[in-house]
Amino acid sequence: MSENNCCCCGSVDTCADDREQKLQEIIAKYKNTRGALIPVLHEAQEVYGYLPMSVQKKISEGLNVPLTEIYGVVTFYTQFSLNPKGKYKISVCMGTACYVKGAGQILDKLKEKLGIHAGECTEDGLFSLDACRCIGACGLAPVITINEDVYGRLNADDVEGILKKYME
Repeated sequence: MSENNCCCCGSVDTCADDREQKLQEIIAKYKNTRGALIPVLHEAQEVYGYLPMSVQKKISEGLNVPLTEIYGVVTFYTQFSLNPKGKYKISVCMGTACYVKGAGQILDKLKEKLGIHAGECTEDGLFSLDACRCIGACGLAPVITINEDVYGRLNADDVEGILKKYME
């Protein structure tokens, strides 16, 4: 999906204009509020689905905050993303228990089947793939989540069947 395509309807012009207007409203709402950067980034990410550099620049100009500071915050906190997310967000737990029980092989299989690396989104916008530190389900290791669905006690051979559920 291109940076200007709408995550909802795919329209380039109308939706991009709507998102731009919403971003300007968010910036205006927080313009003179101390400590507003993180709330602005959260709301901007809700509008765009991620925080591309063009959005970070507009926030920088609107709040009069250096772009380097904004980029530092976006890359420090894991809840912010520089890349678009898919309809189905896959997270592979790479915490110690999951890693020891084969999470690396599961991640490799997902990368192979989806044709993307961790941190990327498939061209059709259906799947995005991330590796995370720990999701707190060590007893089910290794674990992946797809949106709110949790899959545990997996091996690499389970990946194809799980993905098929979301492709239909």
